[in-house]
Amino acid sequence: MSDTATPDGSTEPHAPKTTVDRSSYASGLARWFEQRDDGRRDIEVSGVDIPMATGFSNETAFFELDWNDDDGAHHQRYVARIEPGTGPLFPPQTAATAVSVGLQYRIMATVREYGIPVPPVVDYEPGSSALGNPFFVMEFVDGVIPSDTPRYSQAGFIVDEATPEERRRMVRTGLEAMAAIHAIDWRAAGLDWLDTSTDGNPTQADQLRLYRSWVDHHLAGRPHPVIDRALDWLSANDPQDERIGLIWGDSRLGNIIWKDYSPAAVVDWEACALSPGEADLGWWLMFDRMSFDDLGAPRPEGFPTREEMVTMYEEASGREVRHPGYWEIFGAMRFCAIMIPLGDRMVAAGLMPAEASMAVENDVTAAVARLLDQFA
Repeated sequence: MSDTATPDGSTEPHAPKTTVDRSSYASGLARWFEQRDDGRRDIEVSGVDIPMATGFSNETAFFELDWNDDDGAHHQRYVARIEPGTGPLFPPQTAATAVSVGLQYRIMATVREYGIPVPPVVDYEPGSSALGNPFFVMEFVDGVIPSDTPRYSQAGFIVDEATPEERRRMVRTGLEAMAAIHAIDWRAAGLDWLDTSTDGNPTQADQLRLYRSWVDHHLAGRPHPVIDRALDWLSANDPQDERIGLIWGDSRLGNIIWKDYSPAAVVDWEACALSPGEADLGWWLMFDRMSFDDLGAPRPEGFPTREEMVTMYEEASGREVRHPGYWEIFGAMRFCAIMIPLGDRMVAAGLMPAEASMAVENDVTAAVARLLDQFA
């Protein structure tokens, strides 16, 4: 038995990861709802749909729930987010965030109290008896979720069918949602469980130490000169921005559920942390660069430039953006860091040949090198 952090930051014995039988998800979820003792009865789970079951990041299962209670019969759609057996891709900020789905449940419940549009969460399950691994359940939010592939500039992405005005509104309102997250006072919100510092005053240096340790652990002695160069440059050029707050962590168009080209819900909080808001903006700008510049693709009419996005964020947040180039390199380094365990897991799963070096040599590594050549 090993100790696993629960959402409130404590630890409890947790059974080793088990082999997951996805065909049992419907019965497992039904049993879980039955055990909640919240007045539901005659519970039936149906229509379990797992769009992408790689297991490399949190697995997402959509399902239908029918039940009766004292008010009559009900039908509703829900979503379960399930911990991967391989562990998180992003480095845990603290022991309290070691279980990614526990982190997500807790942060979503918190930011919803501050008006951030997130799916209402139902509950968190730290055990493994229902679905094989810890999970949490949230309500389904109707809308459009852009795919990571194709990129923004390719046919089939949500912006492809939009008018110029809708494209601009989409980006502007996404940045406004990001700015609203950064406006949360992390101390007042009780987010000290995200603080990776040792003295209660988190800094960018703490994040760089965390990522360097994560990279060294997963490289296990393999050379990676590009990420070493990035970490060295980021440490030497730390802007020491004192404006620390909550960041979303994986801030991009593809992590928003859209309705009428405005955010219906902000999702995927597994990388949230305490950093300057520019860390989110840099990640956002990095994805934009990879979608247009790195592909040599034209920007659709109405889709803002990176400079315009910076201005939009400044207007929404009421704060000056400092050193955007630094934060874009920081974002690219973070992306490069998670590609190391991801590449290794793809080899282990037989999706890449054993001799493949995807963990080190990939498009993200090349993007980091280009950014360093441009800004460093």
